[in-house]
Amino acid sequence: MDVLYKAHATASGGGRDEGRSATDDGKVDVLLSVPTEMGGKGGAGTNPEQLFATGYAACYLGALRLVSGKAGTPVGPDTKVHSGIGFGKNDHGEGFNISVDLKITDHGLDKAVIDELIQKAHQVCPYSNATRGNVDVDLTAE
Repeated sequence: MDVLYKAHATASGGGRDEGRSATDDGKVDVLLSVPTEMGGKGGAGTNPEQLFATGYAACYLGALRLVSGKAGTPVGPDTKVHSGIGFGKNDHGEGFNISVDLKITDHGLDKAVIDELIQKAHQVCPYSNATRGNVDVDLTAE
């Protein structure tokens, strides 16, 4: 792969439990805490699943805009990608895994058109390509 850009970040402290994660350029600097649903104390911090959810949603929206524009049926300017990242025990071995739900709304296209485009975007999106075969991804459009 010819790398066009590389982001750099460092996690410190307790990691996902009372830690901190920040990009080397200082643009992202977050406190981390474990949600109560996962046995943690909750707290003011975010968690890796929330960070992944925001990144995947943004990346997938970019892929959807790209493929819909190339197809001559661009999604509308108000298009939104809602992502849900589930966390649980790995069904295929030790440790844990995630699941992904992506819901596309306010796209302004007919159902048949958007359904085809969300599948094409799933083939283009770097997050989709990185998780393919390892993470269940559910795509829907409303």
